[in-house]
Formats: sequence, structure tokens, C-alpha cells
Amino acid sequence: MGIIIRQSLKGTLANYLGVAIGFFTTFFVLVRYLTPEEIGLTRVLLDAAVLLAGLSQLGTSSSAMRFFPYFKDEKNKDNGFFFWTLIIPLVGFLLFTLLFILFKTPVSDFFQEKSPLFVEYYHLVIPIAFWMLYNAVFESNASVLERIAVPLFIKEVGCRIFLLALYLLYGFKVITFEGVLKGFAIVYFLCTLLNVGYLLSLKRVSFKPNFKYITPKIRKDFTFFTLFLVTSAIVGLITPSINTFFVTAKMGLESTGILAIAIYIVAIIEIPYRSLGVVSLPSISQAMKDGDFRLTNQLCRSVSLHQFLISSFIFTLIWINIDLFFELLPNGEKYSGAKMVIAILGLSKIIHSSLSIGASTLGFSKHYYFHLIFTFILTFTAIVLNNKLIPLYGIDGAAWATLISFCVAYAFLLPFIYFTIKVSVFSKGQIMVFFIFLIMLTMDMFWNKLFEMPSSLVPKIAFYGVKTLVICGLGIVAVYLNKVSADVNRIMDMVFKRK
Repeated sequence: MGIIIRQSLKGTLANYLGVAIGFFTTFFVLVRYLTPEEIGLTRVLLDAAVLLAGLSQLGTSSSAMRFFPYFKDEKNKDNGFFFWTLIIPLVGFLLFTLLFILFKTPVSDFFQEKSPLFVEYYHLVIPIAFWMLYNAVFESNASVLERIAVPLFIKEVGCRIFLLALYLLYGFKVITFEGVLKGFAIVYFLCTLLNVGYLLSLKRVSFKPNFKYITPKIRKDFTFFTLFLVTSAIVGLITPSINTFFVTAKMGLESTGILAIAIYIVAIIEIPYRSLGVVSLPSISQAMKDGDFRLTNQLCRSVSLHQFLISSFIFTLIWINIDLFFELLPNGEKYSGAKMVIAILGLSKIIHSSLSIGASTLGFSKHYYFHLIFTFILTFTAIVLNNKLIPLYGIDGAAWATLISFCVAYAFLLPFIYFTIKVSVFSKGQIMVFFIFLIMLTMDMFWNKLFEMPSSLVPKIAFYGVKTLVICGLGIVAVYLNKVSADVNRIMDMVFKRK
């Protein structure tokens, strides 16, 4: 357990460092040196590469976690386990790359009219995806050996530093924009190289195969599990990129770039769930295994409540300062049209991050395969709505498609988990959080009407600072006085007593 705790703490540090570097890169480098169209092209290329790499894995990351205990034997070099983690993704990459090439014509037809640049650089997806794939494979190998801190540091910090350097080289005219696009493959190659070096330094990994160890039962279990994972991956990997692909095809790369900045902003809302998930999911899994549904409900409601509370406050911080943010952002006038997109996508992030613990809990039950059905519902709804709403409302339509899709999917999922495994994510505290959230947004609306906005920059920053302190401060007081969360009150009591 000591190793797990130490690795988790180091991993958390890497996450926050990565967020800081990513924030600087996106909002101080990308928007300064790249046009919205160029940002859009980088976004759609990387999303396409993530899709190809994810499909090519054939579920290796998840199956490695599941099957490594069956192979684990340090004296016998883990019975050739790590050999298969190299070969299976390679087979997947060859298969899906062939499909990627065969479907180039219909894909090109879909994007050609509005985004011919993506079609021109379509071929670059393949090398980027290849190194993304094996970077993930070697990270997964380290993970099964309970050595995730360094690979996570490479992924969250190292990779982002390389990308930052790439964008700066372009900004200072050392390389061309085409050099940036080709440089993506080099960045992920370097990250893969670092992961390989670290993995070999553990002196535990052997890539020598042991074909005799693969029993018919292992082969059968692995095949069934992989088919399930691939089916899930096809849907799960497409869903996050649907907006990007549809906006690129129907509106062009400039709109994709504006949408990308909005997505980067609202992504902050989901960050706390990473830590909450790491802490809570093992406990929920154990409670489900033990059949302790009382504890399962308690944990799910607690995670959902606290994520709703935190995400609502983060959304409020973003929303009440959004105009100032665009004013301070380099070339902010080009992206200020995404204000409504940020509002809609922000609400969808609140819903998803607050309720997704229910989907995770379903995955720990004997009904885990039903999760696939709800993922299909989410993806199908998103595809239909993007296709209908983007031509009518532009990138706002893409945001509405995301919000409505989440609402529809969770409208099916949450009753299902309640009636099948008797688990609910809802609690009375969430009702109070909802009203506090609404009151804070209403205060922001009246504040802007009652007080005159200063014209010069420094007083304007002070104006927004005071508004933020008053609104969020009163929100925190309301949470405390209404005893929305015993944990939050306990932490606040400890802080005040220290002072």
C-alpha cells in the first residue's frame, strides 16, 4: 500500500504540473502565435490520431491490468506477458491503419468542402497515432508493475513541455507550420523513448515470448474481453471527438479552433474528479464485491455531491470572469464568440462529472456490459444532434448537442442502476448546491447591472476581483451555514481553528 500511496501522490503532482503547463501553452502561446484555423487543424489531427491509436490498442491497457496477475512470475520473466503487450497493439495498428487508408476517400469527401487542409495532412495522422499508441502501451506496462509516477510525469509534464517547445519554435519562426504538424510525431516518439528507457531501468521487463504458457482458457477469456473492449472503444473514443469532427466538416477549421479554446477552458471543471475517482473507485469496487450496497450508495452520493459542489464553483469562477478573460487573452477578440459555447459545455461538464460515478459503479457490477448500451445511446444522440444543430446554430449547436446527449444518456443510465443494483447518486445536499449555484449566477447578473464597469484595465481587474470575492465568498458561507457537506464543514472548521 505504501508504494501505491507514494506513486499516487507523485502522480497527482504530475497532473497539476501538467495542467499549469497546458494552461500556459494554450492561453499564452497557442492563441498568440497560431491562428484559429491553425489551432483547429492541430486539434482535429490530434483527435484523429487519438482515435486511431485508441482503437489500435485492442484494449491492451485494460486487459493488461486484468490478465497480468495470471502471468506474474518474476523468476520466469512473467511468462512472456510483455511480449504480448507489444504484438497485440501492432496487429491492431496494422488492421485499423488499413481501414484508415481504405476509407480515405469517403472521409476526404466529408471534410473537403470546409476543411481541405485536414484532407491535405490526413497522412500525418498515421505516424502520430503510432507513437501515441506505443507511448500508451509502455505507460500501461509500467502501471501493472505499480510504477506509474514516472510515466505519468512523462505524459503530463514531459509531453507538454515538448509541445510547448514545438509551438515556440513556430512562434519565433524557426520552423514552419508544416514542421509543427510533423513535429507531433517526433514529440510522441521522444515520450515513447523515455518510457522505454524507464521501463528497462526497472530490470523487470522481458519481451521474450512464452507461447506454451497461453492456455485455451486464457486465450478464450482474453478474446472475449478484448472484443468487449474494442466494441466499447469504438464508441467511447468517437464520442469525445464528435464535436471536433462535425464542426471541422460543416464549418471549417477556424470554427474548430474557436471551439477548441472553449473546450480547453471548460476542461478545468473536470480536473477535481480525477483525484476524487482515484480515492473513491477502489472503495466502491470493494463495496460492490462485498455486496455492501449501503456503503456503495454512501460513497456514490458523497462523490457526486462533492463533485457537483466543486464543479459548480469552478463554473461560477469561469463564468463571472469570462469577459475579463477574453480581454486579457492574446487575440481574445477572435475567440470571444465562444462565450455561449463555454456556458453550455460548462453545464454539460458539471452534469457529466457529477453523475459519471454512477456509470463507474455499474462497471463494477455483474451488469457491466450494459454500460456499452448507454455509451451507444450517448454517441448516437450526439451524432444525430451535431448533424442537425451545427448547420442551424454553428458551434453553439455543437455545444447544445453535447449537453442534450449527456442528459438523454443519464436519463436512461441512472434509473437503470437504481433498479438493477439499487444505487443512487442523488442526495438532498445536491438540491441545496443547485439553489446556491443559481443564486450566485443571479448575483453576477445583477452585479453587472447595478455597478458600472471601469474602462481602464487595472480598475477593471479590481472590479472583477471584488465581484468574485463577494459572490464566491457568500456562496461558501451559504454552503457552510446550510451544512451541505459534513466533510466541507469539518475542513473549514479546522482551517478557522488554526487561525
